[in-house]
Amino acid sequence: ITVVRQPSQGPTFGIKGGAAGGGYAQVIPMEEFNLHMTGDIHAITAANNLVSAALDARMFHEATQKDEALYNRLCPADKDGNRRFSPVMLRRLKKLGIAKTDPNELTPEERTSFARLDVDPEKVTW
Repeated sequence: ITVVRQPSQGPTFGIKGGAAGGGYAQVIPMEEFNLHMTGDIHAITAANNLVSAALDARMFHEATQKDEALYNRLCPADKDGNRRFSPVMLRRLKKLGIAKTDPNELTPEERTSFARLDVDPEKVTW
């Protein structure tokens, strides 16, 4: 009789081991066993699906909307008509080399650069 017990639900990528044995008795292949039994492979799959769905939605919106519409959705005006950049938006502007902090000061080219990721659909593999 052979008994294979499910390993501890502790994180394989964290501190705890996968309970696949480090002593006299070991489960081979240990990595595959740990990933499947601890739920880590499910977490990887879920994260991959989430990123794929977000990228697919973004590519759809960029293909079907104009720059100004994208910009207005990313940086909407409040009830008084004022726009404000959030800290993450300011970091994106800095990465793009745009030193402006007032959303109303951006030129049309800067708005396009800010609003679009410009992902090439031909280079994305699903």
